[in-house]
This record gives sequence, C-alpha cells and structure tokens, in this order.
Amino acid sequence: MKTLLIILFIINLIHGLGTWKLYSKAGYKLWEAFIPVYSIIILLKIINRSRWWIILLTLPVINAIMIPVLWVELSRSFGKNTYLDTFLSIVSLGFYNYYLNYFSEVEYVANRDINPKSSNGEWTSSLIFAIVAATIIHTYFIQPYTIPTSSLEKTLLVGDFLFVSKVNYGARIPMTTIAAPMVHDTLPFIKKKSYLNKNQIPYITELPYLRFPGFEKIKNNDIVVFNWPVDTMVNMYYTDKNYYKPIDKKTNYVKRAVGIAGDTLEVINGYVYINGEKNILPDETKLQFSYLVQPKKNRFSKRVMINNYDITDAFGIINKNNTYKFMGISDNSMNKFKFHPNVEWIAKDTLPKGYRDSTVFPQSENYEWNNDFFGPIYIPKKGETIEINNNNIHLYKRLIDVYENNDLLIKGDKVFVNNKEASKYTFKQNYYWLMGDNRSNSQDSRSWGFVPFDHVVGKPVFKWFSWDSNAKGLSKIRWNRLFTSISGTGGPINLFFGFITILIIFWLLSIDYSNFKKGWNKSKN
Repeated sequence: MKTLLIILFIINLIHGLGTWKLYSKAGYKLWEAFIPVYSIIILLKIINRSRWWIILLTLPVINAIMIPVLWVELSRSFGKNTYLDTFLSIVSLGFYNYYLNYFSEVEYVANRDINPKSSNGEWTSSLIFAIVAATIIHTYFIQPYTIPTSSLEKTLLVGDFLFVSKVNYGARIPMTTIAAPMVHDTLPFIKKKSYLNKNQIPYITELPYLRFPGFEKIKNNDIVVFNWPVDTMVNMYYTDKNYYKPIDKKTNYVKRAVGIAGDTLEVINGYVYINGEKNILPDETKLQFSYLVQPKKNRFSKRVMINNYDITDAFGIINKNNTYKFMGISDNSMNKFKFHPNVEWIAKDTLPKGYRDSTVFPQSENYEWNNDFFGPIYIPKKGETIEINNNNIHLYKRLIDVYENNDLLIKGDKVFVNNKEASKYTFKQNYYWLMGDNRSNSQDSRSWGFVPFDHVVGKPVFKWFSWDSNAKGLSKIRWNRLFTSISGTGGPINLFFGFITILIIFWLLSIDYSNFKKGWNKSKN
C-alpha cells in the first residue's frame, strides 16, 4: 500500500510539472497543480466538468478509460479541438499537454461549451460514456457468464447464459487497474492477455484486496461463481507462490458451496455430511453419480432413455464382462432404470473407503482419501485459531503460505510461519468448500481444496438464455429456461414478464428525459 501511494504521488508530480502553466492561465495558482486530489478537483473546474467525475477517476479499470478523456478535455479547454490534437493527446499518453504548457502560446477558453460540435463528436462522446457505464455495471454490479461444464447438471446446463450479481456478497475492487474493460483474462480474436501484471509494471497494477459490503453472506448450498484458486498456469497440483496471476483474472468457475467457513465436512459414499449430519440440498437439485450396468445381453436390445437423454451404449463396454458405465445419472432415474427388462444389475461406481487417490486434495500420502470417501476436514473461518502441526499442515499449507501471504516452512516435525516456530494459526479470511452436483464428474474442492473469500466473484441470479449445441434448428434454444431464476421455492421462477416490464419503464423514462432536455435547452436559448 505504501509503495502504491508513493507511485500515485509521483504520477501527481508528473501531472503538476506538465500543467502548472495551464492552471495559471486558467486563473488558478500554479501550486494548485501539485496538490494530490485537490489538483484533480481544480482540473475538473478548468475543463468545465462536474465534480462527480472524480468518482470515476478513483474506480479501478474505469479510471483507465477516463484518464485519456481528461487529456483530451484539457487540450480542448485551451482551443485545441482538431482531430490531430485529439490524436496527439492520446498517443503521447497525455504528454501533448507538456507541449502546450511549455512551448505553445495558448489561451484558456472560459465557460467552454462541452456539447459535441459535430455528429462524429456526439457519436464518440456517446460511445465513451456507454463503455464507461457498461464497465461500471459489469465490474461492480452484474456480469454475464456462460456455463462451460456439466458439474452442476440439471440445475445449470452446459450452454446456460447467466447473469451473476456482484452486490449480493459485495463487489470486489479490481486488483488489475490496467486492463481492457468488459473482458476477462484474454482479448478476443487476438488471444492476448487483457491486462498488465506486476511482472511488467511492478506494484502499480496490483491494488490491495478491497470489497464493498454485501447484503448477504454465502450460505450452505448457495451456487457461487469464483476464481479458480489454483489457476497459476503451472498445473493444478503444483502452484508457485511467486508465479503471478491476479486473483480477478483467474479462470471463472461455478460450483455449489456445500461447506462454509466454520463447518466440518466429510464425504461418505459420495454424499456430503456437514458437522456430522447429511447435507440437505434444495428441492430442485438433482445429485448425479456414475453407475456400472451389466446388461443381460451383450448390448441393449432397444433404445434406453434416462432424464430425456438417449444413453443406449452411451459410454461403451468398459471391461471384458461387457459392463457399461453411465455418468451423470440421478438416483431417481437410476432407480427406474434398474427395472429395465435387459438390465442384469446396477452398482454405483465408487471407490472404497481407505483407497488413496493421488489426485485428490491435499495430494499427500498422509491422507487415504478419494472423491467418494473424503475427510473429515475443518473449513477455516476468519478470526478462528487452530492448532497446526506436521499431521494437518498439508491441509492448510496453501492457505497460510499463498492465500494469506506468509512465509511457511516445514522442518521435520516443526512448522515455521514468518521465521517463527508456530503451533497455532489464526485465519485472516473465510474459506469455502465448493462441489458440483455431478459428483462423479466434477473437478471441485476435492481436487484443489479450499476457496478463499477474496476469490468469490458473485452469485448467479438468473438465466437469460440457454443453448443446446446438440439439438437442431429452433430446438437448440431451450425456451423453458429463458429468463428463469437459478432457484426458487418449488423450482425456478420465470422472470420474462418482469424483465419486459423493466425495459418498458426504462424506455418511457428515456422518452421523458429526452423531452425534458429539449425543453430545458429551448428555455436557455
């Protein structure tokens, strides 16, 4: 934080050195160009813009759009209105104003008319502020998201398009201040990184973690969008603390928060138990598992349907006994399927208790865990203190070392935190355990562990579109899922008519505002 303040001070000094004469010509004291924050307030007066612009200049990502606007507006306040002046202001990164300050005899245009002088100017002005408005909404309020995998199948389908609310749990201040607006980590078409990280500009592009207050906390079984914690471009089993990828630019995932901070979680035969009790999922949730099916013949003699999907020979014969494997089938559907006349037997495809899967968190030989029998494990809560030792440190090593930025070292049976031997540790933030409903086919916390609260993006609130790439024609659109809530008592709620009502209200308000503006301009003339 101290380094960031020093850099901001240097930027303000550069601004002052390049504009002090312009401030003086506009009727202000030259020293006013050098005072942090105050100089910006005076600058807004000079360019005849409202003081509320200072809010836009303090919002990360938004300020990266607004600063070039200030460069252009300042030159125009001294009569430099041509396309060439605008071009030079932008490509010189604002240093064109140095030229005006030291080498050009310019006069201040008091009470400058800020309305565009041409259709091109009006179009450009509208475009800039449309981008600013959209970026504010996208960054701090609500963000579109697409479901790429089937880990929450039945509740959310591959091809669902969601709107994710960032205000429910509190919107994060972007950690990457120099980034392209309204894109994630990659620029479209050119497939290049959309942001500058601290390997390129040390410290300046990383802000401390800050978050606006939310109006609700994450509850058990909430569906949550979050940044994949182990997305470091090394691999999911080895992460380098010194390899930098900003939290808000890590890959977006969506899972169900089956365990929240303070819970003790255990998985028994694929089912989650919280604090010793079986987790009760919402009514609309359909848990799914993989099953092994032995037919009475070598192949199913006719078409077999489960949950409206044709699964006949879907996954092929998997062993010499002609056993089939079906993935992503709910218990209810499988209970019906077992009475199929050509089914010999059905068995859930699970690993036995005590069998160690080396790909399962914490990838340590000390834990004989797998996806079906896992834990028990305590999910850390902010402010809670636990004992740490050589027996459990593998569970919490990444949290202490990477997520909470400590130096952790294990020497024999001793644990050292920040070069001091430690037997206890107090956590600085809440953690969550996120899993998919397709329990046998989901890469989730069982693979990479806890999700810190600073990685939480938001809460999906409704589906605005849904596309089935396997269907044909208009059937590709899942009409019954358009504008529906993610969940609700008795099932998802259709929000289509409410959405249309809001659009009509905005349209009517825009007409009234347009008429008011025209009348106001006439009265002024």
